[in-house]
Amino acid sequence: MGPVELPAWLQPRYRKNAYLFIYYLIQFCGHSWIFTNMTVRFFSFGKGSVVDTFYAIGLVMRLCQSISLLELLHIYVGIESDHLLPRLLQLTERIIILFVVITSQEEVQEKYVVCVLFIFWNLLDMVRYTYSMLSVIGISYAVLTWLSQTLWMPIYPLCVLAEGMYFTYSHLYSERRDILRVFPIKKKKM
Repeated sequence: MGPVELPAWLQPRYRKNAYLFIYYLIQFCGHSWIFTNMTVRFFSFGKGSVVDTFYAIGLVMRLCQSISLLELLHIYVGIESDHLLPRLLQLTERIIILFVVITSQEEVQEKYVVCVLFIFWNLLDMVRYTYSMLSVIGISYAVLTWLSQTLWMPIYPLCVLAEGMYFTYSHLYSERRDILRVFPIKKKKM
């Protein structure tokens, strides 16, 4: 008896593709849930929904961004063929903004800029993960390829602008808090 040959779907190349497909599918589902939830909430509740965006979707957003750290491992091990440094910079930026800045300052979580930033991040990730998921299984759509390659061009500068606004809000609120701590406002008795 000779060696037993594995079925095609159990061979290493197919296992890698199946793993990547499942990873991209999970990320796509998470980011599309966030984007859909934000959109439905906005059309249902109007501008009032923007204020509690972080409270409504913050947990899922933090989960998706935490899972995206696996991409660094994918690139390092060679499962994904992408450049490590740009991905590391993007993920580091998002992790710092989401976990260190937004989560730690409740006053700023209610600002419109958080909602705008989440919309931009999720829009980019929905397109990127859809393109990557279909590419793994060999499906290519010209419109999706074009979106994947060009959507980041207008969105990244807008993200940087939104992040700059967020840091400005964050800095102003922390200064205001420090000033109030040093010079407390005393209420006048009538």
